[in-house]
Amino acid sequence: MIFGEVPLSQASGCYLAHSLQGADRRIAKGTRLAAPDLADLAAAGHSALIVAQLEPGDIHEDRAAEHLAEALLPDPQARGLRISGAGAGRVNLHALGPGLIRVDAARINALNAVDPMITLATVPDYHRADPGSMVATVKIISYAVPNIALEAATRDVAGAISLIPPQLRRATLIETRTSDDIPSDKGRASMIGRLDRFDMVMSPRQVVPHREAELAGALKAASADSDLLMVLTGSATSDPLDVAPEALRRAGGGVLRFGMPVDPGNLLFLGHLAGRPVLGLPGCARSPALNGADWVLERLICGLEVSSADIAGMGVGGLLKEIPTRPRPRRSNL
Repeated sequence: MIFGEVPLSQASGCYLAHSLQGADRRIAKGTRLAAPDLADLAAAGHSALIVAQLEPGDIHEDRAAEHLAEALLPDPQARGLRISGAGAGRVNLHALGPGLIRVDAARINALNAVDPMITLATVPDYHRADPGSMVATVKIISYAVPNIALEAATRDVAGAISLIPPQLRRATLIETRTSDDIPSDKGRASMIGRLDRFDMVMSPRQVVPHREAELAGALKAASADSDLLMVLTGSATSDPLDVAPEALRRAGGGVLRFGMPVDPGNLLFLGHLAGRPVLGLPGCARSPALNGADWVLERLICGLEVSSADIAGMGVGGLLKEIPTRPRPRRSNL
């Protein structure tokens, strides 16, 4: 591509680099100049223009952006995404439904390393997507790029971004109480809100005393007709041998992980019972604010395996925003 100033008389078929006011109208940058445009600009006193001229082998920005998006998603619906129309060298990718976005960072980085004029920006890996939300944007920075560079950038990108839709449909939340008082509705309401994002249904409310036997019985019964079991205890689970993890073992299940390097969210545990995932929620899950449990819950809902190593790897970026209800704020008054 050739970029620079040319006499107005030589600008036919070129792309205007900067918007200009003509005698009758404003001509937008990126316009492919035709005789009426040049006549209007000449009438306004312009004698030279800064333009982009495509050379043999160049691909216009819009077509290049479309080509890159199509290479990423040769079958968009199979990846749970849709491709927007092109404009000003940009094409956006949107989620067709709820789910988690998976991004192959190595391949995206390789794409972005080919030519600075060819770019793809995405949301982070495991980002929660809502229906219609934008999850990636292709932007061709210059008015055109060499086809050879575009071919190199798109050589190995098919499927490098995709949406994993929800796989689980029904969840049970078991709450425990440490006194005669029924737990407040706050925690259940927050968890229903989280499930609603993924079109999941919550089973009728279950509240049991904060004792191993009663909680074990409730877990065992719920495992028969729920895809996901969650426990929200009236008193924080502070040890791998505390009431809730022991109740899960007593019910015939196992504990995969206790504790996570995400704050808020440290006091989470993850286990299994009768082939169902069991998520022991930290107290911060009573707030709708983002916490570590969200990162585990969302993966479970989408049918992704979560290992102890996966949770251990969440510490980088795991210092989340402080929540007002936190009993012991991080910041000291000293």
